[in-house]
Amino acid sequence: MAERLAPVLMVQGTSSAVGKSLLVAGLCRLFRQDGWNVAPFKAQNMALNSYVTPEGHEIGRAQAVQAEAAGLAPHVDMNPILLKPEAGGRSQVVLRGRPWQRLPAGTFYQHRDELWRAVTAALDRLRSRYDLVIAEGAGSPAEINLRPGDLANMEVALYARAPVLLVGDIDRGGVFAQLVGTLILLAPEERALVRGLVINKFRGDLALLGDGLRMLEARAGVPVLGVVPYLHDLGIAEEDSVCLEQPSAASPAQGQIDIAAIRFPHLSNFDDLDALRLEQGVAVRFVSSSAALGQPDAIILPGSKNTLADLAWLRQQGLDRAILDRVQEGAAVVGLCGGYQMLGRAVRDPCGTDGGPAGGEMPGLGLLPVETVFRAEKHTWQATGHVCARAGWLAGVTGCEVSGYEVHMGETSGGDPLLELTRRSSEATQSDGAVSEDGRVFGTYLHGLFDTPGFRCAWLRSLGWQGAESGVSLRQAREAAYERLAGVLRESLDIGMLYRLIGAGGPRERISPAAP
Repeated sequence: MAERLAPVLMVQGTSSAVGKSLLVAGLCRLFRQDGWNVAPFKAQNMALNSYVTPEGHEIGRAQAVQAEAAGLAPHVDMNPILLKPEAGGRSQVVLRGRPWQRLPAGTFYQHRDELWRAVTAALDRLRSRYDLVIAEGAGSPAEINLRPGDLANMEVALYARAPVLLVGDIDRGGVFAQLVGTLILLAPEERALVRGLVINKFRGDLALLGDGLRMLEARAGVPVLGVVPYLHDLGIAEEDSVCLEQPSAASPAQGQIDIAAIRFPHLSNFDDLDALRLEQGVAVRFVSSSAALGQPDAIILPGSKNTLADLAWLRQQGLDRAILDRVQEGAAVVGLCGGYQMLGRAVRDPCGTDGGPAGGEMPGLGLLPVETVFRAEKHTWQATGHVCARAGWLAGVTGCEVSGYEVHMGETSGGDPLLELTRRSSEATQSDGAVSEDGRVFGTYLHGLFDTPGFRCAWLRSLGWQGAESGVSLRQAREAAYERLAGVLRESLDIGMLYRLIGAGGPRERISPAAP
């Protein structure tokens, strides 16, 4: 007898950034609350924000968030293909969690058959292990010029015979045209799988939409399953830097600690800064010019997919000189992953693994006595350890336990280490990072360092912060956010219709919120 595979419910969008990732996370938590063993899935993701699974595989950050919402450890089957854009129109293709090839955009679909086999195998494994899979599309299914090479939208829905929820973003305007236009451009067999429409990011009085919703259903021939409100300050990690395009305050409020983060063109894993926002009296802003840098208390150089290219950009903007000037005036500086590499004396790429031509080399900012050389092997692992540095304010947190993950191709040496780490794949202890003699400048490869409340608050106090330590971890904050998101979806969507779409009668059992 053939193995019975779990149903798949798919969320597709009229375009990128309509909120698909968050809706999938919310649905994963909602079904988990109802007693379902549910897993997320995205066949192909293009993002610079990534995460490392316990097995050491790299996947999109959004799927790690969705797994967390589902109460699961992230797994490579949840995102078998990850595309990480590089300079020159190329992307690093991460297949089954490991770097596979670097391909120009026009040649990617020449490998479609092999990639499609990886997609279907991963989906089948998830369907055999879980009760329900919530699949996320990529971009829009109505990109008719890209349809022959589709790996992530209607091809997945057709393969799994999955009912599709089509999501439109009303905050952008034109949501009716978004939804109806997308349906018109689908093939008949694809359009038949669209079983519900969802309007996302609504602000205002829902009564004003009444006639519009009825006319939309008449034109589309598909029911509207709900209108989801715009959610402010949700506190869930963003998939990519599109969210940073929203205007932000030009300067922090009076008395706040001002932290300026550099927004590189190839910015990655910027959610490392999310934990800093947990503390009252702390403002984090992203800047792209020396004029916008201002006079911050601290400057953070986050991760970068192309360190040399972003280091060159930093100099073109005059930000290198501005950062050094702020250091002379007493500002603290932190480098995370690619930003850590830039703080050193030199960055070398003999093999071209950083995304540029082989032999690339550039002096760093010279704030730490380290040098970085890029190698062919990519390091992806989870790690735990403790602070070993004793310089300056760090003497107060020496021995503090930390945990997180690493994902980098560079190897950095020199200087006094910041951390002693044990990587999940090895029992050996490794030194990581470097710190200046006064502790004001430090860098590390460990993503998630600021999630440790003790370390985070000690650093903020070294900047003059006088707030009370929250003791809240980022994990606790996000658990609360998943519960809030699921509650909003439960109020906004036709949950009975969702259960009918997956062929189920309703909740299995209502379980209490997950422990943080």
